Amino acid sequence: MNSSFNKLLIFKTLITSLLIIVFSTNFLFIERVDALSDSKQLVLDAWTLVNEGFYDPEKFDEIQWKRIRQKTLQKQIETSEEAYSAIEDMLKPLEDPYTRILRPKDYELLKSSNFGSEINGVGLQLGEDDDKKIKVISTLGGSPAEEAGIVAGDFIKTVDGIETDELGLANTASKLRGQSGTKVLVEIFSESGEIREFDLERRSVDLRPVRTKRLRDDLHTIGYLRITQFSESVPKKVEEALQELKEREVEALILDLRNNSGGLVSSGIAVADSLLSEKPVVETKDRNGIKDVINSQKQTSFDGPMVTLVNKGTASASEILAGSLQDNGRSILMGEQTYGKGLIQSLKSLGEDSGIAITVASYLTPKGNDIQGQGMTPDKPLDLPEAREYGSSDDKWIKNAELFLDSLLEGQEEEISIQTSELSNEGTKS
Repeated sequence: MNSSFNKLLIFKTLITSLLIIVFSTNFLFIERVDALSDSKQLVLDAWTLVNEGFYDPEKFDEIQWKRIRQKTLQKQIETSEEAYSAIEDMLKPLEDPYTRILRPKDYELLKSSNFGSEINGVGLQLGEDDDKKIKVISTLGGSPAEEAGIVAGDFIKTVDGIETDELGLANTASKLRGQSGTKVLVEIFSESGEIREFDLERRSVDLRPVRTKRLRDDLHTIGYLRITQFSESVPKKVEEALQELKEREVEALILDLRNNSGGLVSSGIAVADSLLSEKPVVETKDRNGIKDVINSQKQTSFDGPMVTLVNKGTASASEILAGSLQDNGRSILMGEQTYGKGLIQSLKSLGEDSGIAITVASYLTPKGNDIQGQGMTPDKPLDLPEAREYGSSDDKWIKNAELFLDSLLEGQEEEISIQTSELSNEGTKS
């Protein structure tokens, strides 16, 4: 009896061991096949990068992030395009338009705009509003979009007949870019509901991120410095521009950040460092809630009176710069409420040619103000039509800034009266 029982026990143990080996082998085989699939590996790499870097890990529990990975990898994913689409679907529950897959063309264009001096397209900087509508943050100077009359605050309804609700932010931006000389049909609706249609021809848009000149009147000499975006080369170009203005003996500075939709945060911080002496520039908060204050160095490139011009197209890195200048009492902000993008993205390579942008932190101004979704309020609001060309002779915003700086340089300490009503009656050339 004991002998038969022992044999039966041995047999059952042997069968169980064989089953374990078989299932383990199959499991390992499946895992190995997936590991050898480049397209599925791309999806897994994207999931891992987001899992390790996304600024709001509490969102993962809310959307069952690990389950999303499992369900995504069970899909039939055999090509790179199928992988990109799967990653897009995987990222949607995060509800963060700035965390997004960048296909090879988009990745290359984004890198060229951050590190280069020109880009092919129509010249629109886009974002999403609270209702997921694709909104124009700003138009690039001298671009087809600017020449057509598209302005910050307009919404993109369709691109080549495809609804932007279907495309999403990244694909809308991608469809607007393309080879110089090709055309794209864009349907726009304004905040008032007016619908317009434009047949825009793509071309190479000279970003010219830093522009400067000297303004002279009967009283004083004032420098004008416009920054259109924060690419890698901007801090050095700003240093050179400020040095040139100092050599030309300017007494004050107008910093123009209108329609500057951001770019590299590090560049915006570096420019703030040129204008502030041992002051806090920005406070960042990472996924662990750890706050890190970034301070400027002692040496500055210009320490005279300043006015900074902002509008609803001023966003992201330009808001960091404007916020640091305002909170430290370094510059008056003049213009309109800014866009309100207080999130920082990190750009990661994915595979050989593609990339992924991940929101990794939020930022606060030196006084702890959260800009995300709110924007910054100017010290001196301006309710004036904007010039078609910023910094031109018909730019009334520049005239207001000059009047304010003239008053400061004259030593007037009482409240300055901005002559907006008089100037607004002069009209704007179109």
